Amino acid sequence: MSIDPKLLDTKLREMYPEIKKHDLALSVCFDDKKDAWIVHLSKGKHELTTHLERKDAEACLDGVQCIYLGVQIGQFVKNFELS
Repeated sequence: MSIDPKLLDTKLREMYPEIKKHDLALSVCFDDKKDAWIVHLSKGKHELTTHLERKDAEACLDGVQCIYLGVQIGQFVKNFELS
């Protein structure tokens, strides 16, 4: 399955409302070497870069949340809110 980066971006924002709630900047791009999507979140001086395996990105587009990514986003929000 070929994934459109804009569609993945939109779906991540839909599935993880804390991205909008906390006004996080989000970008996604595919890394051929890692065969995975790179997800970058930022807010002010805080940044998080993680990856989303191809199969997880495909599942995301089918409406299945990625637990790993959800935990990463939650921890990121917690970290910048406490600083």
